Amino acid sequence: MSFSDLGVSAELVAALAARDITTPFPVQAATIPEGLAGRDLCAKAPTGSGKTLAFGIPVVERIHRAGPKQPRALVLAPTRELAAQIQRDLTPLANARGQRVFTVYGGVGYEPQKKALRRGVDILVACPGRLKDLIDQQVVRLDAVEVVVIDEADRMADMGFLPEVRRLLDMMPKTRQTLLFSATLDGDVALLTRMYQNDPVHCEVGELNDEPADVEHRFIDVDLSERVAHAAAVIRKEGPTIVFCRTRHGAEKVTKQLRAAGVEAAAFHGGLSQNKRDRALAGFKRYDVEALIATDVAARGIHVDAVACVVHFDPPGDTKTYIHRSGRTARAGAAGTVVSFVTHDQRKAARLLQQDLGLIEKPATAPKPTRPGGDGGRNRSRNRSGATGGNRGRSSSANGARSGRGDRSR
Repeated sequence: MSFSDLGVSAELVAALAARDITTPFPVQAATIPEGLAGRDLCAKAPTGSGKTLAFGIPVVERIHRAGPKQPRALVLAPTRELAAQIQRDLTPLANARGQRVFTVYGGVGYEPQKKALRRGVDILVACPGRLKDLIDQQVVRLDAVEVVVIDEADRMADMGFLPEVRRLLDMMPKTRQTLLFSATLDGDVALLTRMYQNDPVHCEVGELNDEPADVEHRFIDVDLSERVAHAAAVIRKEGPTIVFCRTRHGAEKVTKQLRAAGVEAAAFHGGLSQNKRDRALAGFKRYDVEALIATDVAARGIHVDAVACVVHFDPPGDTKTYIHRSGRTARAGAAGTVVSFVTHDQRKAARLLQQDLGLIEKPATAPKPTRPGGDGGRNRSRNRSGATGGNRGRSSSANGARSGRGDRSR
């Protein structure tokens, strides 16, 4: 199947071919015809599946030219880095149709953004917070939006953006087309679909690479005072590493400590200006920076294929956060290592996490005591504590022993 077979215009087919894009990915084949027909879409698709073009092609094909302050298409993204990536992907297509793509997000000055919006932007890619600020300053309106895209809606929900997203959607014409893309479609995302989409076409695709990710999970017992030394050793051994800390202050502190230990490290968190975040990420991609020291929110914008290792310096808040953090490695078919530091008071929580992830077996459920009159209570205490299964080669135990590469799931 070709893009022409999906109904894509010759000028966009040529623009795609100029970038050596000739065969649609599954998410594109499934959604582009419906998007071109003007249908609302609700698509479950992971990062890296080709979803930017899946919504970008219908957007570019369907919208009219914009006037000052009134974009015709709006793409909402949860992070600055993702917004910038979407702009880069859509610009060649928009150029083929004489359209203007522009991005607005926080961490940079207002004036260039105000100037562009006053001139007129056909496709606006925006983070919700900065867009709301610009609306309040009366430099942009949403009453002419023909197509709106909500990208990575699950991350929007995790970051607390959905109330703002709903307020923005309420400002748009009810006749607009709404395209929603998310890694999960339950909870708050499902509510968004029910409230703001009209009989949407549902689509679900998996990762581009059907082979399971080659990930080794290690849980290592450490003292608090030894975590930096352990992290430095892991980085030197494994290669490009993302180290996760719970707070911005913690990320800055660990960055300084790793530098003192001879590791070229850079902080990456929401308290930094966009220029500093861009420089840190660019240095990491060039291998000038050995380790990014990141918080969970900031790391949602990191999409780098060559991450060899992820270190949970501070424990994740829940299983979902562990999976998201760990998914920064073993991308595009590469292998990866995930290391979790476990202090004495974190051992119980770490074991429960391993059980939830299926890295070790959960204890067997004890039989319920028999009521008097059954077997006379003879089996009431049997197996009451349950039996704990071994690690089955899928994860190391919390003593730091290295496991094999048995676990191949993210």
